[in-house]
Amino acid sequence: MSLTSCHVHFSPSSDRIVYLSGSLLKTLKLAGKKTIQLKLGHESVTAAVKPIDRQGHHLYLSAGVRQTIRVPKPGSISYILGEENEIQLGPLIGVLTDGSRGSSESPFGARSGYIRQLLRTGERKAYFFAFTPRDVNWNQGTINGYFLNSSGSWYRKVVPLPDVVYNRLPSRQAETTSSIMSLRERFIRKGVPFFNWSFFNKSDVYKLLDQDIEALEHLPESVNNPRADKIKEMLEKHQFIYYKPTAGSLGAGIYRLTYHPKRGYFARYRKGDTNVLLRFTNFSSLMRMLETRHGSGLGRYVSQQGVRLIEIDGCPIDFRFHMHKNGENKWIPVGIGAKKAGRGSVTTHIKNGGQLLTPEQALSRVFGDQSDEVLQKAKDVSVKLSEAIERNFPHTLGELGLDIGIDKDGEVWMFEANAKPGRSIFSHPLLRAQGRESVSHILDHCMFLSKFTGQQGGEA
Repeated sequence: MSLTSCHVHFSPSSDRIVYLSGSLLKTLKLAGKKTIQLKLGHESVTAAVKPIDRQGHHLYLSAGVRQTIRVPKPGSISYILGEENEIQLGPLIGVLTDGSRGSSESPFGARSGYIRQLLRTGERKAYFFAFTPRDVNWNQGTINGYFLNSSGSWYRKVVPLPDVVYNRLPSRQAETTSSIMSLRERFIRKGVPFFNWSFFNKSDVYKLLDQDIEALEHLPESVNNPRADKIKEMLEKHQFIYYKPTAGSLGAGIYRLTYHPKRGYFARYRKGDTNVLLRFTNFSSLMRMLETRHGSGLGRYVSQQGVRLIEIDGCPIDFRFHMHKNGENKWIPVGIGAKKAGRGSVTTHIKNGGQLLTPEQALSRVFGDQSDEVLQKAKDVSVKLSEAIERNFPHTLGELGLDIGIDKDGEVWMFEANAKPGRSIFSHPLLRAQGRESVSHILDHCMFLSKFTGQQGGEA
């Protein structure tokens, strides 16, 4: 199967005819063929082939053809040549999201900018569109998608079920509804690759990896829904632990619990815009405070071994590794941000007073001449951990956000893995190019999953 690229034009003819320039006929080995099977997504049509005298790789679709398989627009696009004179246009890539708070200018609310960037990146290689669960018509096998025109405005177009779906639904709650669970399963049954299946809970990843020898050496001890005696045991063993909700995000609800044999127990947490530090003379007082604040909600907490992270100015540093599958289906770290905790903060989240640095800026201040070596080790570990998660996860992955810590000995630890990582690290001026590269890798992985891979055979 070979991949090529050409320029699609629309012809007014109502017949089912495809006109191909001579060089494209030769590239696709269709010279002398009377008919071809033309595919877009999950639709196909048989059409007559006619040569046209024009230089370059050009393909003209009659109205009868493009309306049958619902080609969304003219322009440059990728093609693959299959067996039995079959040509597949595309790929047709759908980005699943939510538009409940959108407008005509920003149909997906705050996510519209990122989705616009995705569609722009793919516009000369693929038919990239966005859609919500409400836009799928399973009876007809179509989706009423959102496309971008040349001036950057959104418009709607009905297209077939796509070659691949990239899941960017923003809500954990929505993903657990029966309708969304059914939607994902229906795509799989239709043979549509669906990647980034769902958000992870904090405990999910540790359950996935609890038998994976390669990953375990980089995971701090973690216990899901620990009993009070287990929390006490971990505090005495590690001196401090993090106690956090399994489905939390942005540092909400996280406690740093500390034990000093002579001074008692301490709890540090964020309340509103303030960092709070409480001291307790005994363990039972600490537990009463947690139970008063959260009640039965503590059943959805995980306790995690504290690690003595590297520090700058007395403030801990951790790292977000934004991992992607590349066009060869290999994991690579595309974006890395170093996050310095705010003074007195439990976490390094920027909204809690944290500061964003490049990894080189952070590591050079701690490790000096050894910083490049430490960073390469962390990159290697991030790939190994991503491979381990994928190995033990039952669904297709294409992107991960790993929260990585480096201790003072240069050892690498993973605290969390996010299946739908945020993109805040790419706001740093020195990381914006990595942000653009991240978007390109989404396109590359969609091309891989839809089997639109190989050497680019021609230009539009």
